Amino acid sequence: MRIIVISGMSGSGKSTAVRALEDEGYYCIDNLPVRLFKRFVDLIGKSGETFKGIVLVADIRGREFFKGYENAFHKIIGSGHTVEILFFDALDDVLVRRFSETRRRHPVDDHCSVTEGISIERERLSGLRQLATRVIDTSEFTVHQLKEFILRFVRGEEKDNPLIVEVQSFGFKYGLPLESSIVMDVRFLPNPFFVPELKEGSGLDDQVRDYVLDNVAAAQFMDYFFPLLDMLLPAHRKEGKSYLTISIGCTGGRHRSVAIAEATGIHLQEQWPMVRIIHRDIEKGLR
Repeated sequence: MRIIVISGMSGSGKSTAVRALEDEGYYCIDNLPVRLFKRFVDLIGKSGETFKGIVLVADIRGREFFKGYENAFHKIIGSGHTVEILFFDALDDVLVRRFSETRRRHPVDDHCSVTEGISIERERLSGLRQLATRVIDTSEFTVHQLKEFILRFVRGEEKDNPLIVEVQSFGFKYGLPLESSIVMDVRFLPNPFFVPELKEGSGLDDQVRDYVLDNVAAAQFMDYFFPLLDMLLPAHRKEGKSYLTISIGCTGGRHRSVAIAEATGIHLQEQWPMVRIIHRDIEKGLR
């Protein structure tokens, strides 16, 4: 049976990964005492229930977890199971921001600051991190990006084409997407917002799309932009990047950026099978 142990830093996305694996058909249990690992695996194996595997979550919350986890893993492997240890991590400033957004205290200690808690946790988990089958840095992942990455990993698809590409349109008036790897500004193009018969539409409508794309400036832009992406994406993949977010912005995120993002996504899909196109602010563009 496939056994996946999920551990890592608090705030690094472990809960998101567990929910994704649970939906995928894995039996997931959170914060089980290490002394019960082998017994639990044996019970599931004898139950007759059909699962794709077992996911055991063990982290800093289980104070006694750090006493004997290596021995527990060896016992499970010795009984004929495959054990994969996925260690989730993120940059310290990203973890601090996530704690700030959720207003959670750090679980390592009631009386320490978040920054201090991260430092203590990183030190205590250093040995387990070295044992990990895979270290997953979630610093640049959104929730849905992380979910998609984990599912591709457990399905074995990640080895075939490890680069997942997301092309998103957005409106600058609503803020720059923080997860962006590449940002392009298309506010230089003529704006359908000021054309009465096009204002209520979006870049997904034929008339608006044609207005944006059937333009000399748009054609020149794509003549430069698409070859640039054709060079950049393989380079990012070669460097081991798993996820790339290309953000294309206009003023409101409803007309120009949507049309250009759609055209960009269609172009990339010819070479990259895992391309997702989203429009962050398309419903806000008329406000």
